[in-house]
Amino acid sequence: MLLRKTQSVCPVCLKVIEADIREEDGKVMMEKTCPEHGFFKDLYWGDAELYKKAQKFAHEGKGVYNPMTKRDKGCPFDCGICNEHKTTTILANVDLTNRCNMRCPICFADTSSEYLYEPSYEEIVDMLVTLRSEEPVPCKAVQFSGGEPTVRKDLPEILRKARELGFMQVQIATNGLKMAESPEYCAILREAGLNTVYLQFDGVTPDVYEKTRGFNVWPVKEKVIKNCEEGGATSVCLVPTLVKGINDHQVGDIIRYAFDHRKIVRAVNFQPVSFAGRLTYEDLISMRITIPDFVKLVEEQTDGQIKAEDFYTVPSVVPVSYLIEALTGKPQIEFTCHFACGTATYVFKDKDRLVPITQFIDVKGMMDSLEKISQKPISWWKKPFVGIRVFNTLRKYIDNEKKPDYLNIRKLLMDILIGGKYLDEFSYEAVLIGCMHFQDGYNFDIERVQRCAIHYALPDGRIIPFCPFNTVHRKEFEIEYARQKGTLKVKEEVVV
Repeated sequence: MLLRKTQSVCPVCLKVIEADIREEDGKVMMEKTCPEHGFFKDLYWGDAELYKKAQKFAHEGKGVYNPMTKRDKGCPFDCGICNEHKTTTILANVDLTNRCNMRCPICFADTSSEYLYEPSYEEIVDMLVTLRSEEPVPCKAVQFSGGEPTVRKDLPEILRKARELGFMQVQIATNGLKMAESPEYCAILREAGLNTVYLQFDGVTPDVYEKTRGFNVWPVKEKVIKNCEEGGATSVCLVPTLVKGINDHQVGDIIRYAFDHRKIVRAVNFQPVSFAGRLTYEDLISMRITIPDFVKLVEEQTDGQIKAEDFYTVPSVVPVSYLIEALTGKPQIEFTCHFACGTATYVFKDKDRLVPITQFIDVKGMMDSLEKISQKPISWWKKPFVGIRVFNTLRKYIDNEKKPDYLNIRKLLMDILIGGKYLDEFSYEAVLIGCMHFQDGYNFDIERVQRCAIHYALPDGRIIPFCPFNTVHRKEFEIEYARQKGTLKVKEEVVV
C-alpha cells in the first residue's frame, strides 16, 4: 500500500529520482528506480503502525529567514542553507579535522581519505559567527567533531570562543582516547567551556569494540567516564552505533550502565548504522536497524519497564516552543525535524525500577492542550492567568500515583514553560534515551532532508544539513578545500 510519494537519490550516481514509501507486511519500505542503475528497495521503518503514530506529531517549521543560498539545482544540491529548508539549526556540527587516532571499520565520516581537512582557528570562528547570525533564532548548540576533535591542540581555545559567542550548549563528539589519558585534560576542557562529552560508546564488553572499532576499546570507555567525573564534568552522552548482530543485544545493558553512572551520564543517543562512509551495501542490508526495531529492543531488554509506546518522535515537543514564544514574544527553537528522524523519552529511576516519563504523563493530551493555549495572542496582562491555566493543564495530565515519590514534576515543567529555563533541567533528574537514524543513499528522503535540524557549518560560509552532507557533499567539499589549501596529499596519520 502506498503511504506517500517523495524524492530520493540514486545511491550510485546520486541523481534525484522519484521514490515511493510503501507499507508491506507491517513494515515501511522505500522503492525507487534509477534509469541508469536500476531498481532499489530498502527498509525505511520497521513498523508501519509506529510510523503512523509518529506522523501525527508532524509540525512544519519556519526555516531560516536569512538563507545563505537559493534554489538552483534543487534539493539536495543547493544546501547552504537554501530558502527551501524548513527547520533552523538546532545543533551545529563543526568538523575540526579529518585526522583521527582510530581507524574504525564503521565510520560515517570515512576518515581514510588521502587529504587533510583542517580549518584554521580563524575559519572556525567565522563558522561560529555565521551560526550565531541565523534568524529568527541564532544557533544555540554546537558540537565539535571530525575526525577526532581532541587531536587538535587548540581545542580548549575553540571551546572558549564558542562560549564567548553565546552558545548555550558546547559539546565534542569523541572516541575518548585522549580524555582517557588523564582527568587533568578533562578538567581543562571543562574549564574552557565544554558542556557535554558526546562519547562513542558501542557496548559494555570487549568483543563489541573489536568488531565496531577494530580493537578492544572497552577499558578506554570506562577510563573516560572515571576521568570526566574526576575532572568535574557534569554531562556525558553515551553514543552507541547500533549494528544488527554486533551490539543490538546490549541495548538494555547500555541503558543500565548509564543509570549506574548517573552522576555524570545524562543521556544515551543510539544511532543505527548508516551507509554514508566506510561500510559496504551488503553489510548495510544485513546490519540495518530502524527506529521501531530499536524501541522494541529497549522493551525486550528492560523487561518491559521501558515500552516501545513510551517513545515519542522529536517534533512531539514543538508545542512547548509555541507556548514559550507566545509568553515571551521572542522566537524559539522549534524541534520541527521530520517525524521519521528520531525518537526519545526521559526515564527516571524509582528504587530498582526504570520509570519513563510517559508512564505518568499523558504526553499527547498535554501537548495538544499546550498548543491550543499558545494559538491565541497573550497580552502582557494575561500572562499570570495563562500561567494558572498552564498549571491546571499540567495537573490534569500528570498521574501522581505513578511518578517517583522524590520527583516534583509539575515544578520542573513549570520552570521550563513559565520560568524559561533550559530543557537541561530534566537532565538532572532523568536519563534521556533517544535514537536518531541518519539517512544514507539507499533510504534518502528529501522530505526529511528539508526538515533536518542537525547541520554542518563549513569554512566557505555554507551550512549543510547532516544527511546530505555525509551522503552527497562531504567528499567533494573536503577535496576542494584541501586543493585550495595545498593539502591534497596523503595526510599525516595520528598514531595511538
